[in-house]
Amino acid sequence: MTTETVPRTRIHRAWWVAAVTALAVISAGACATTAGLLVTPLHDEFGWSRATIGVAVSVNLALYGLTSPFSAALMDRFGIRRVAVGALLLIAAGAGLTTIVSDSWQLVLGWGVLVGIGCGALAMAFAATVTHRWFVARRGLVTGSLTAASVFGQFAFLPVMSWVVEHFAWRTAIVVLALIALATAPLVWWVLRDHPADLGLRPYGATGFEPKPEPVPDAARRAVRLLFDAARTGPFWLLAGTFAICGASTNGIMWTHFTSAAHDHGMPTTVAASLLAVIGVVNVAGTIGSGWLTDRCSPQLLLAGYYGLRGVSLLALPALMGPTVHMGMIVFAVLFGLLDVATVPPTIALCREVFGHGGAIVFGWVSAAHQVGAGLIAYFGAVTRDLLGSYDAVWIGAAALCGAAAAMAMTIGRSRRAATS
Repeated sequence: MTTETVPRTRIHRAWWVAAVTALAVISAGACATTAGLLVTPLHDEFGWSRATIGVAVSVNLALYGLTSPFSAALMDRFGIRRVAVGALLLIAAGAGLTTIVSDSWQLVLGWGVLVGIGCGALAMAFAATVTHRWFVARRGLVTGSLTAASVFGQFAFLPVMSWVVEHFAWRTAIVVLALIALATAPLVWWVLRDHPADLGLRPYGATGFEPKPEPVPDAARRAVRLLFDAARTGPFWLLAGTFAICGASTNGIMWTHFTSAAHDHGMPTTVAASLLAVIGVVNVAGTIGSGWLTDRCSPQLLLAGYYGLRGVSLLALPALMGPTVHMGMIVFAVLFGLLDVATVPPTIALCREVFGHGGAIVFGWVSAAHQVGAGLIAYFGAVTRDLLGSYDAVWIGAAALCGAAAAMAMTIGRSRRAATS
């Protein structure tokens, strides 16, 4: 098929595909911040230490990242639609298992392994693959919008989940997550297609018809080969290093430990969850705006600015903590929200520029570094709290890491020129 056979509509099908992709990303994102609400109830019910619970959270975050490059390769082999639906069903199964845990290893299996793998398959490498196949124009904007969808999933449900945990039980909140995933799966199967050519369409903004690529065999081998190829270059390690710090300073401490840290200062859990929700709402504007800027500005300069400002905000956080919400905390929430996931569009753009058609899979490996960094800090943050009785050292350490990431981002341009010279 070399011409369009589907009648033109006022809205290109790519936008409907992007919309259902956003729903899948939201479903997975809803699991990300819920882990922070489970720490205190699990500690109270089973007597497990925060470090023990942190193992399951760390496994979840690490597998979330490590799954991403392989899922991108599997999408090239078996199709986006099959992998996305399978991931949603895996999330539902893992959430269901989590509701019947009686030992910590079961929490690691259900929440850590199954939910972690399912969410990882629907991470930003998934969004990058959809964007690459369905869009030629507006890629930065679409990437930013899908990133914002992930953030929306993380935070839109957070106050609701917090209310459910407080008034019913933590198991009820997990059942809600499972039902969301199950409800999203048939819609994804109905709307999502692997490539515009499946419908005889051009990608949005393309000047000519593009045939559907042939399935790529040996998905796992290809993902590993692209990793080894990318690992020979300086830009890969700079991107992976900065994104590991990104994960450490967001998912690793903020979404895992902020609620508990605020509770240590006398703030009610529902109020702390509402502050995170504010961050999530502002995130939508910040991430879409970052996508718009990425289409127009230097990605590495954007990254340096984002990390530097994030470090400043985290450095101020210990002094802002208290039992009530005041103007300083609101300013922090707005600033952190603008910066939180704004790093994703320029990072994806740099992966695409440097690594070409393999950029989505390479970004999957960069995302793996993000989640490994998040998992390590989630665990060591819990250990620090158990040892010192406070999270202050964790916030200060994360601020220092963000300063290092800003410096690393400034060198990406020079590393790219050296690699191509």
